[in-house]
Amino acid sequence: MKGNFAAIALTLIGAVALGVNLELFELDLVALLKKWWPLALIAIGVALYFTPDDKPAKH
Repeated sequence: MKGNFAAIALTLIGAVALGVNLELFELDLVALLKKWWPLALIAIGVALYFTPDDKPAKH
């Protein structure tokens, strides 16, 4: 799952960067980060929750 997440994230970041470079849309990254930074905390928390443990389960 970690490999899939990285591949999807890089694809989306690349698509957004290409759209900005081709002037398909305008993106003010600083204003966006000022408003939506708590979403990064939520995403990290969800990712940590769904990350499997390395320890085998004991019965």
